[in-house]
This record gives sequence, C-alpha cells and structure tokens, in this order.
Amino acid sequence: MKRLMYLLMLFLMPCFCLSQMKTVIFSDLEKLQKENKKPVIIHLYTDWCAICKIEYFNLNKNKELIKMIDENFYFINFNAEKTKEKISFQEKEFNYLTNGNSGIHELALALSKNKNQPIYPLWIILDENQELLYYHEGEFKPEKMKEKLIEISAL
Repeated sequence: MKRLMYLLMLFLMPCFCLSQMKTVIFSDLEKLQKENKKPVIIHLYTDWCAICKIEYFNLNKNKELIKMIDENFYFINFNAEKTKEKISFQEKEFNYLTNGNSGIHELALALSKNKNQPIYPLWIILDENQELLYYHEGEFKPEKMKEKLIEISAL
C-alpha cells in the first residue's frame, strides 16, 4: 500500500507544480478592456493537435512567462472545433459551423490567414485596440514567445 501511495505521489507531483495561466473568454473581453486596457493573446487549438498539448504544457511550466502574460496581457485559449456558442468580436458575430460530427467556429476561420483550414496551434497577439501585432502559426516555443512579448510590452 505504501508503494502504491508513493507511486501515485510520484506521478501526480508534477501536476501540482505547474502554474496555471489566467484565461478570459471573448464575451468578457470588451468589459475587461474598458476597466484595464491590455494587449490580447489568442491561442487557437484543437483537441486532436498533439503539438498544441505539448506547447500548452511547456508554456504552463514557465512561471516567469505566465507571470508576464498574467500581468500584461489578456489570454484567450480558444478551442476552434469545440467552442459552439455564438461569439461577438470586433463588432461582428461568429457562429459554429457544423460538418456532420465535427465542425469549426467561424471566428477561427476569420482569425486565420488560411481561410479553408487554420494551422494549429495558431497564436494571435492584438494590441489594446484589437489591432494585429503578431501572427504565429505552429509551435510557439516559450523562449521565443517571451522575446516577442517583451518586444510588444516595450511598444
């Protein structure tokens, strides 16, 4: 029994050491921007994207980067294929487009440069006025992200 407990603690311990980023949802963004204007980081991902999962795990391990994001940005983690509610963003409404057993949100298509099928993960950084500052398709390593966020914070 002691061995079982030890093994459980050994496997679960790394989970408790991870920091968790503060996330917001699109419907709260306008209100938050009125209270405190900040740039916005939008992370588009899907459940089937292995790189998305690894990337998000590595990002959450980087306490310094999480602190930087939490203090200086609003962070939206957006599942492009599972988010089904209507979203108002930049004075437009976007809906979920169903395609049999799956689908995609119109907002994911609108944010992506590839209008047929976004490349995941997709990172979009907007300024306080929701103007595009940075667009990144594919893996965004924490070190590179930190450099880019420092550069943006200095603007």
